[in-house]
Amino acid sequence: MLLELAIRDFAIIDETRIPFREGFNALTGETGAGKSILIDALGAVLGERVSGDMVRTGAKAARVEATFDVDRAMLRPEASTVFEEFGVEPEDGLLILSREIAPGGRGGARINGRAVTTGTLARIGAMLVDIHGQSDHLSLLRPGEHLEMLDRFGGLVAERLALAGVVAELSSVRARIADISANARERAQRADLLRFQVDEIESAGLREGEEAELASERTVLTNAERLAEDAAVAYTLISGGDDVHQPAALSAVQALRQASQRVGEIASLDSSARELAERLSELVFLLEDIAVEVRDYRENAEADPERLAAVEERLDDLKALKRKYGATVEEVIRFGADASEELADYENAGGDVESLRLREEELRDKAGQLASALSVKRGEAGERLSHAVVQAITELAMGRSAFAVRVTQLDAADGVPFSDGGPNRTVAIDETGADRVEFMLAPNAGEGLKPLGRVASGGETARLMLALKSILSEADSTPTLVFDEVDVGVGGRSAQVVGEKLWDLSRSHQVLVITHHTQIAAFAETHFRIEKQEAGGRLVSRVHELEGLARLEELAEMIDGNPPTEESRANARAVLERVNAWKNARQ
Repeated sequence: MLLELAIRDFAIIDETRIPFREGFNALTGETGAGKSILIDALGAVLGERVSGDMVRTGAKAARVEATFDVDRAMLRPEASTVFEEFGVEPEDGLLILSREIAPGGRGGARINGRAVTTGTLARIGAMLVDIHGQSDHLSLLRPGEHLEMLDRFGGLVAERLALAGVVAELSSVRARIADISANARERAQRADLLRFQVDEIESAGLREGEEAELASERTVLTNAERLAEDAAVAYTLISGGDDVHQPAALSAVQALRQASQRVGEIASLDSSARELAERLSELVFLLEDIAVEVRDYRENAEADPERLAAVEERLDDLKALKRKYGATVEEVIRFGADASEELADYENAGGDVESLRLREEELRDKAGQLASALSVKRGEAGERLSHAVVQAITELAMGRSAFAVRVTQLDAADGVPFSDGGPNRTVAIDETGADRVEFMLAPNAGEGLKPLGRVASGGETARLMLALKSILSEADSTPTLVFDEVDVGVGGRSAQVVGEKLWDLSRSHQVLVITHHTQIAAFAETHFRIEKQEAGGRLVSRVHELEGLARLEELAEMIDGNPPTEESRANARAVLERVNAWKNARQ
């Protein structure tokens, strides 16, 4: 609920703080005192558009700040979802919305000190406050809101959500079919290209690491003669032979054998040299093995022009594939795998379309059944709501006004099958169902029903909203309801009924009401007076909370003007007593 509204330099308000409370809060005062300006300021901090002209003359900027207790609001899943979506985190259960308006129309918005857009402010504000006044922007005048109200009244939200899931899947399936069908030629061309690429890569028989192996082999084949010569020299130096250019020198094996023999003789006389003799003997055996391997390498290191040509050709093939499909052979292999997978999708598309069309028919039938059943329930709920509203608007002095809920569907060849007891039809559908819901009003006896937005005056709209709110109060989840001059055109006798309905609403919501009627203001638990005063040669608006005798004086002035008479005070006292007696009876 709204805990406090702080306003500075907004229109004729220089600075004020209003501590609102639970239940029924009334705001009264003379015309032009600034009551509606308070609602404008509240609307501004809730994200509504506001002109820079609202900045008080001479001020650099106007500022409005609203503090909310959102503990109850956070219990609603939809509120928690919106808060999470925008990264809004209440602090100790409090949410502070602020708005600054500059003379040029610019400004800033914040939630708990964090800068946000006015759009974010509006989304969050819509979860916290519902303002109803004499404005064409009332939710009641938007047909799109009528379906929401009817479903809440009829308890049909769960059925609508079940239908929405089916419709969402149906839309997804249809989008998939359309995508496949619309791109048939492009898909065929793409499939041909993929098939060529896959065949080319697969026929190459690539394997990872192949390019590095071929490059190494090419280096060996290119240097075969030099490698054979170096191996021959190495073999001669190790094992001896006629190839070495120094025939008088001992080979490494011969020298090592002689050394091993000498150390062996030493070890026979000195046991401490035995380990050394063994190690030297092992080196002789190891060097002889190396000599054999070097000899084998020399014999095999022969030039092979045919193999070199084959290696060069294979490397050229790999280079050509890399130019097309990747920087390395491994990337080319991955490209081929991806292309093969995509090709399989294209080749299976025909079968997919058939299975998708079967699924589409199943979903159409299911959506049609759910939409038809939901429409019947909406029709029944519309009858009940119409009866309740007619009774309520009669009590609210709207004369012999007639009210009805019109539920219609739009025929569509590509829609879903729909049965309403008449001939079979196919109708358009969205996630709310097949129904178009609109509230209809005949404001005077003998007139035909017409869409509410075309015939309702400002006062009628406000009272009709009050009637609907009183009927839908249990289903309405918005914590704070604001009514701006809901009593316009209401006589003294009917004002009592308006006050009763507002007080009933305040048992499940926080209610803020701007009123000129004593009978309505008397129902409030918290009463504020707005008045204009002169300060520093300028008129400013002031807000005072009234209690006890001060409140009685205000109610008396509302009855008979200023200064109040003893008779008006007695009348005000009688109104309060009557209201309190009614409240006690209701409780």
